[in-house]
Amino acid sequence: MGTSRDIHYTTPGLSREDAERVIARLQSRLHAMNDLHLTLKHVHWNVVGPHFIAVHEMIDPQVEAVRGFADDLAERIATLGGSPSGTPGSIVKERDWDDYSLGRAGTQEHLGALDLVYRGVIGTNRTIIEELDDIDLVTQDMIIGQTEQLELFHWFIRAHLEDQGGRLATEGADDERGAAEAAGRA
Repeated sequence: MGTSRDIHYTTPGLSREDAERVIARLQSRLHAMNDLHLTLKHVHWNVVGPHFIAVHEMIDPQVEAVRGFADDLAERIATLGGSPSGTPGSIVKERDWDDYSLGRAGTQEHLGALDLVYRGVIGTNRTIIEELDDIDLVTQDMIIGQTEQLELFHWFIRAHLEDQGGRLATEGADDERGAAEAAGRA
C-alpha cells in the first residue's frame, strides 16, 4: 500500500522532502473535502422546514463542487508522486474533527451547524496556504482557488443566518450543536 513516504519521484524543482510535506497537507485537505461533500449531502437529505426547497437546492451545487475539489487534490497528490487515500476508514482515522451530529433538523439549525463546518475547513485551508508559500506555489494556487469557492459557499450559508444589522445568529458559538441551537432561536 502506497503512502507519501513511498514516493520515488516528484515534480521537477521540488525536493522529495518538500513533496512529502505538501502531500501530507494535500491529504488532510482530501479528507476534509471528502468529509465535507458527504456532510453537505447529508444535510441535503435531512433538512426540513419552511425554507426546505431553497436550502435543499442551494446545497447540491456545493456538493458537486466539493467533490471536484477532492478529485483535484487526489490528482495533485499523485502528480507529486504520492498515493491519495480516500477510503472512509482513512478519513475517520486521520481527521481531527468530530463527525457531523445533526440528523433530521430545520433549515436554520443545519445552516447554523454548517457555518461552523465551513469555518473549520476554510480556516485550515488558509493555514495551509500560508505554509505552502515557500514550498509549492502550484499547490498553493489550487488551494487558494478552492478556498475562494468555499468562502462563497460559506457566504451563501451565512446569508441565511444574518440579521439586517449584519450579525450572525451563530455569533459566539464554538461547537456545532451550539451553533444549530442559536440559529434555530433566531
